[in-house]
Parts: sequence; C-alpha cells; structure tokens
Amino acid sequence: MRISRDTVATVGFTVTDENGQVVGRTDPKHPVQALVGRGSLVRGLERAIDGHEKGDSFTVTLNPADAYGVTDPSLVQEIDRAMFGDFPIEVGAVFEADTAQGPIGVVIKEIKDHTVVVDGNHPLSGKTLTFLVSIEDVREATPEEKAHGHVHPDGHCPSEEHEHHCCCGHHHDDGEEGEHHCCGHHHDGEDGEHHCCGHHHHDGEEGEHHCCGHHHHDGEDGEHHCCCGRHQHADA
Repeated sequence: MRISRDTVATVGFTVTDENGQVVGRTDPKHPVQALVGRGSLVRGLERAIDGHEKGDSFTVTLNPADAYGVTDPSLVQEIDRAMFGDFPIEVGAVFEADTAQGPIGVVIKEIKDHTVVVDGNHPLSGKTLTFLVSIEDVREATPEEKAHGHVHPDGHCPSEEHEHHCCCGHHHDDGEEGEHHCCGHHHDGEDGEHHCCGHHHHDGEEGEHHCCGHHHHDGEDGEHHCCCGRHQHADA
C-alpha cells in the first residue's frame, strides 16, 4: 500500500541542520504514526512521504515555512516571574504555558529580578532542515480515525480515555544521551498571555530533539494532537 490521504503512516526520521549537525530524531521506541492529510506532520514532510510505501527511505530538505515554522518575534515575551510559582527556573528550561490558543512549550531565555523572558517558538523554527526518512509501515485508517482526524494507537482514542497534553511543553532532565524529547508542535500565539504550569523535564547529553514532526497552526481546527505516542497528564 502506498501512502495517500487517510492512510496511517508509521515514519522514522533523523533531522540535520545546514551544517549537517543532527538536531532531532524520532524516538526508536515510539515512531511517528500519522493520519496523512490531516496536519499530523510538518507540511513539507507530509508532502514528501506521499506516494511512498513500507520499506522506502529517502532524504528531503525543507525550508523553515515547510518545517517547524518561521521564527515569530511576537512569541518572545517578558512575563511576571510570579507566574512560575515556587518552581525552580533556569535559562534553557522549557515549561508548558497555557494560552488562549491552548498549551504551548516556552523556553526560558533570560531571568530578571521580577520578570522572565520566554520564547514560544519551536526550537527548530527558522531553520532549513534535512530529513532522512524511513517508512516503517502503511495502513488504511479506520472509520473512527478518519472521523476523529487522528490516529488511534492500539485501536483506542486517547482523548476518550484521558485528557492528555502533548509532551512538547515539558522540560526533561539531562540523561545519558542528552537528547530533547519533543513533539515538534508549533503554535502561533495571538495574545501572548502565558500561564506556566509546573511540568518540566530535563535535557539529555547530545542536545538533540526527539520529535514527531507535527507543526500545528492555531486556527486550523482548534485541537491539539500529540503524535509522539507518549502522553503525559498536565496538572491544573
């Protein structure tokens, strides 16, 4: 079967920047499962896999607009330090922020006496990226998946079991590999009102991103879909 709209593609990829440096890769234990044609992957990657079948591998270079977005200066904002409550903060930490458009991941860029400068752009925004892609599986989507507009892992709809928030907004600790585990969602903010919750995990050693390749523009359907296959609860 070849990939087309409303097929479910299981995809693995490694991402390199203009200098050939590896900056991201899918988690081998949790490959991306995407309902094709529904915005589950970044625009250019979704176009690139169209027509391929299980076992195919290829490379594709994407400009920022077709990858993780053009850097938006309006997503760099200065907020009240009190919004972080008692949670310890440091430059480079990533927290989940609640906005009028839903939760987004924000990176702490600078800490001042009473305010904190945060950046809501995806860490790979503004970059021309090359994806080394492997197609691990392709299947027809179920009627329920087509109706809901996203993949049902193991035949279950995650939203019907628990209220999950995508893992992209969390800061993770340094581990053995030093990699970032990130969904790759990008949200275009409007009013910039950030409410930071306490979820965080730490960076690993290599400084890479584990991501699912999803670039989400607010206003498409008003929903947030995590395609990384690893869901975490967000506390109130």
